Amino acid sequence: MSKPKARAPSTQITGVYKADSIRDVAESLGITNVPESVASALASDVEYRIHQVVEEASRFMRHARRTTMTTSDIDQAMRVLNIEPLYGHSSYNPPTFRRAPPLPQLPQGGTVYFVEDEEIDFERVIREEKLTLPKPVNWHAHWLAVEGVQPRIPENPPAIPKETDADATVKLENGVISTLLPLTPSSPGRPAAARKPQQQLVKQVLSRELQLYYARLTNSLIPSKPEDFDREKKTAALATLRHDAGLQPLLPYLVQWVGEGVVGALKEGATREEDGRVLEVLLDVTAALLDNQSMLVEPYLHQILPPILSMLLNSTLPPSHAAHLRTSASQILSRILTAHSTTYPSLSPRIMKALLLALISPGKSKGAREGAVRGMTAIGKEAVRKGLVEGGGARIVGSEYGGDERSEPVIAVMDAFRTLQEPSIDPVPFTDSEVLSQLREVLGDFFAFRLQGDAAWARGVLGIPASGQ
Repeated sequence: MSKPKARAPSTQITGVYKADSIRDVAESLGITNVPESVASALASDVEYRIHQVVEEASRFMRHARRTTMTTSDIDQAMRVLNIEPLYGHSSYNPPTFRRAPPLPQLPQGGTVYFVEDEEIDFERVIREEKLTLPKPVNWHAHWLAVEGVQPRIPENPPAIPKETDADATVKLENGVISTLLPLTPSSPGRPAAARKPQQQLVKQVLSRELQLYYARLTNSLIPSKPEDFDREKKTAALATLRHDAGLQPLLPYLVQWVGEGVVGALKEGATREEDGRVLEVLLDVTAALLDNQSMLVEPYLHQILPPILSMLLNSTLPPSHAAHLRTSASQILSRILTAHSTTYPSLSPRIMKALLLALISPGKSKGAREGAVRGMTAIGKEAVRKGLVEGGGARIVGSEYGGDERSEPVIAVMDAFRTLQEPSIDPVPFTDSEVLSQLREVLGDFFAFRLQGDAAWARGVLGIPASGQ
């Protein structure tokens, strides 16, 4: 049996990175007595990593068509290998190494290369001016606009001062055209001294195109001079308000314009023909805004309703326009209540309360009572029954204006009765004295006399079933 061959003594293979370098790094970190096997294994791993980085960096060098490897190649290689890059080194500022010969006592230590530290003169640093670091980049949120109005904060543009020139609608400021809110032409022909300047809000929120559109729209509807009124321009302007889809930013300004126009026309008594025409145009504008399906008018109901109620219940309207204005205002009021009573359940009772006070309160004018009756008629049957029948409104109107059957409040009450019950084609007079006395007690002698010739109509107004006759 042959003897096994003796193994040759293993020779330790040393690479470029020596185990002594591992010990030096370990001692700098406070780790002493590193075993030889551990130091050799770490040195081999470090050398493998260095070869890996250099090989990857050589690819960047070849792709850049260079023959010299730079520190940027090393940085890119470390980034590809998901290794944290070295900070403070760049190819444009290469470090300078100095050579230190070995000590005579330790010739086996070898040559050491090091980067020479810069010597700093503290006296020079103290004398020099200190450079303050700039503020780092940061961000924070702020309101650009709230309900169409920009808050007065440093991040937003400064507020625009009030305009003192009441007649200017377009001005040139530093070469930029700026359109202001046109004055509300409450009554064309009145002296301009009685008008108050308005605060310009359009320039701050609206674009230049919308500002010019607003100025031309209002001037087409109600020109500053009555003789410049053009019916075709008015029709075209109302058509744009009724159908255009991009007018939502103008809605608050149009609502404000209508409200101020109504106040201006009714403030000194709207008895002139020009005032009546202005009020009719303002009602047409309100109706057009309600017709536009792309506009959200719900947030502005509290500004739309007061002008409508003012025209409905005002006592001084131009005689030739009074009936049309009150009828149009009642129709608009009916549309608003029909569309928004579900969302705001208290809206109809509040409007009904205002109309009932105007109808039954003593000392009210003839126009106010007529407007209250027409408003109740527009609201519906329940409003008419509550105001004219149960509230005693018909009895009050009959006692005050019963002497004239052609009086506007009397005609309005008779129209309201027709909403409760249509008159009979072949009327039959009353034969029941008890129901007739109830009719006189509820409606008064005047309207009882008007209805007693048609028993079915009278019973419908009182709410008595026809089978009770």
